[in-house]
Amino acid sequence: MIRLLFLVLGFAASVAAAETRTLVFFGDSLTAGYGVDPEEAFPAVIRRKVETAGLPWRVVAAGLSGETTAGGLRRIDWILRQRVDLIVLELGANDGLRGVPLNTTRTNLEEIIGRIRQRYPAARIVLAGMQVPPNLGPEYTSAFARIYPDLAAKCHVGLIPFLLEGVGGHPELNQGDGLHPTAEGQAKVAENVWSVLHPLL
Repeated sequence: MIRLLFLVLGFAASVAAAETRTLVFFGDSLTAGYGVDPEEAFPAVIRRKVETAGLPWRVVAAGLSGETTAGGLRRIDWILRQRVDLIVLELGANDGLRGVPLNTTRTNLEEIIGRIRQRYPAARIVLAGMQVPPNLGPEYTSAFARIYPDLAAKCHVGLIPFLLEGVGGHPELNQGDGLHPTAEGQAKVAENVWSVLHPLL
């Protein structure tokens, strides 16, 4: 009887473990939480929301400061060595700041999406929309912003319209460089992300 009880409990634990899914945040310094404590970065804030809600998800933060879409394309296969059920793709800001050709950014993002789909066909993908400062000219700025909704529609993935909505352009929510959110700004970014992710979890 005792042996049977242990078998049942072991089976239940195995089932619970098998049901735990993986949410990956794949991005650049915004995902890495540049300039703030890692626990204040938006992926960590989302992780705590997931834990508080008792949702069966493991959260992985895979942000790398300075990452471009080209760098992300080189790195994605390594990230995909672990199981991925839902992934937030947050890349492109550094491309925009460096004036990378728009077609290059778009092609790299589409290729990353393709590799995720090839490895995990059932995985849900959410693209984090980005915008760039206007110093590169209105034509580049507007065309850059259109990359994200256009790709989301073409590739049938989810979209966070603008990751830094309510944060970008607000000095009180950004560090001295004007580009990276403070802890308070990261909390606001987490709300932007959570509003899209929560229904998918």
